Amino acid sequence: MPDLSDASRGQPIRGSGAVLLMLGGIVAAFGVAPCCGLPLTLATLGLGTAWLGRFALLAAPHRLGLLVAATACLVTAAVLLWRQRATVCAPGAICTRPVVRGVTAIGLLVGVALLYLGYAYA
Repeated sequence: MPDLSDASRGQPIRGSGAVLLMLGGIVAAFGVAPCCGLPLTLATLGLGTAWLGRFALLAAPHRLGLLVAATACLVTAAVLLWRQRATVCAPGAICTRPVVRGVTAIGLLVGVALLYLGYAYA
């Protein structure tokens, strides 16, 4: 059995781009949502929302830029995730684990929900 640890050095891990873009999209969407949508949702769940006030004050002047950045990151991550599922992994190649693809898909859904809350309730 070939040792893949030596062959994979210097090569980027497949799927890391989608994960990083998904995380960037969630962070940007979180910056848009703390003014109105996220406190409403968290209060519905019975969670305190006083700590979101500072985030809302910091993010309010940059709302449009955060909306654009979150949308771009989440759409690009979704395209990369779709391309990973569409391509067949060649034998001996470094492939994304199904768990990473699943977590990325769940993260994309969370990011889209935060983006919707930030856009709809602001």
